[in-house]
Amino acid sequence: MAEVHVERSQSGEVFEFSVRVSEKGSETQHNVTLSEHDYARLGTGYASPEEFVHACFAFLLVRETKEQILRQFDVNVIPRYFPEFENQIRR
Repeated sequence: MAEVHVERSQSGEVFEFSVRVSEKGSETQHNVTLSEHDYARLGTGYASPEEFVHACFAFLLVRETKEQILRQFDVNVIPRYFPEFENQIRR
């Protein structure tokens, strides 16, 4: 099982995160952005933006390997690849 470490690097109208995914001795790095609007719309059931981004990666890792996850993306692109994302990520 992959280990996901999320660290917020910037706050404001857009949150920026550095995400490290480790599994089986290898690691990938990802730069992720999340707007306050998307967090308010999709992440209200999560304790923090970091917890929400962690849940986004858990969702993605069920569907693709860590190497297949984009290295840089905004959370709002996930539904383009996985239309069920918004329904499943809400708590």
